Amino acid sequence: MENNPDQTPEEEVVYFDELDLVDELLDALDDMGFDKCTPIQAQAIPPSLEGRDVLAVAQTGTGKTAAFLLPILDKLTREPVKKVNTIILEPTRELAMQVDRQLEGFSFYTPASSIAIYGGRDGHSMEREKNALKTGAPLVVATPGRLIAHLDLGYADLSGVRHLVLDEADRMLDMGFVNDMIKIIDLLPKDKLQILFYSATMPNKIRKFSREILKNPVEISIAISKPAEKIDQKAFDVADWAKISLIEHILKDKKDLERILIFCGRKKTVRDLTRRLQRKGHKAESVSSDLEQSEREQRLSDFRSGKIPIVIATDVLSRGIHIDGIDLVINFDVPGDAEDYVHRIGRTARASAEGEAITLISKEDRQRFKRIEELVEMKVRRIPLPDELNDAEPGSGSSDADRGRGRGRSKGRSGGKSGGGGRGRGRGRSGGQPRNQSDSAGGDRPAGDAPKKFGRRKPRRD
Repeated sequence: MENNPDQTPEEEVVYFDELDLVDELLDALDDMGFDKCTPIQAQAIPPSLEGRDVLAVAQTGTGKTAAFLLPILDKLTREPVKKVNTIILEPTRELAMQVDRQLEGFSFYTPASSIAIYGGRDGHSMEREKNALKTGAPLVVATPGRLIAHLDLGYADLSGVRHLVLDEADRMLDMGFVNDMIKIIDLLPKDKLQILFYSATMPNKIRKFSREILKNPVEISIAISKPAEKIDQKAFDVADWAKISLIEHILKDKKDLERILIFCGRKKTVRDLTRRLQRKGHKAESVSSDLEQSEREQRLSDFRSGKIPIVIATDVLSRGIHIDGIDLVINFDVPGDAEDYVHRIGRTARASAEGEAITLISKEDRQRFKRIEELVEMKVRRIPLPDELNDAEPGSGSSDADRGRGRGRSKGRSGGKSGGGGRGRGRGRSGGQPRNQSDSAGGDRPAGDAPKKFGRRKPRRD
């Protein structure tokens, strides 16, 4: 396995127009306000354009989606095709939709079309996906299980596939998709296949799997298992019964924040905390696997647009869901896996933005949080509890929510985009403010059910 000998230092600025990308992509990037590459883009795009296999370790928020999309779109623009040319595998429906949205902006001036294939939609979606696979959609963004369901029926022609992207590969292995991934790879033409392998972590099982399928890859590592430096991490040592009251206290001082994401370890805790905050007058909604897909999509859309400022969620949102401008992430429960902590708080301070992450640590969670601190190689700052909680005793409630209703409540408590400059060819590079370059672009459009010819709408700047 070869390390990239020309890895770009993080402080060195690389502009998109310095890469060998077609004008159609540079124009779309310019329209969207993207000028400078993030480190993963600067390091991964050149070898991808050369046709090399790539093994990239980069957590969410580093711009990795553009790092694998742009080289593929470049090739499809230079040599348009009608057959299925690229398969992008994503572990969840939300991620498939997100990549599909970003394709819309990047492909605005190109002839490329795509189809998003995932379950949980109406009964007609399978037929629409089938028609797209039979007639040929150059770019297929899919979840493994749904794609396998189509491939088993035998009508998809994969003879023209030249690119396979495994995005969030560690997550797909954790979710049990390894056999599906191997089955899909076995159906693809090996002699001309380029594989772009992206993972947020690199445990031994992922490295072993990558060695089995990649051919002399360029290996790139960006900030492995480390939160973004611009996340202000802090924690409270607090008893379980006082957590909800502490959340209410925290939110009193955060009324000016536009988007707050709260992670809970259990769906029941999500429900209880959501009801409690709603009763207190907060505009809060829950997102968990209990919801129908359409409900989850609607609530995410409302959160993205600012209609809902507070979302309480399970780890269904800890990976890959990009929403610009999340100001605060709260870990109501310490996650069981230290890596999940990185993914949770990575929802804020994406790319060049700043953000805040607060974790509530119960006595039982102290050893678990110590492992997190060892992973991120820092001691997270502890914040003193407010006096009314520090001196309080637990109440008599039995549920997760009710534990915050005892005497603890009653003792005195009152309650890198780059703007302006555009491309370097004849345009200045110094104007404007940096723009966050992250894993998703585009608005709240649901992923299309049929191949889309981009160019119908102007690329979005959000």
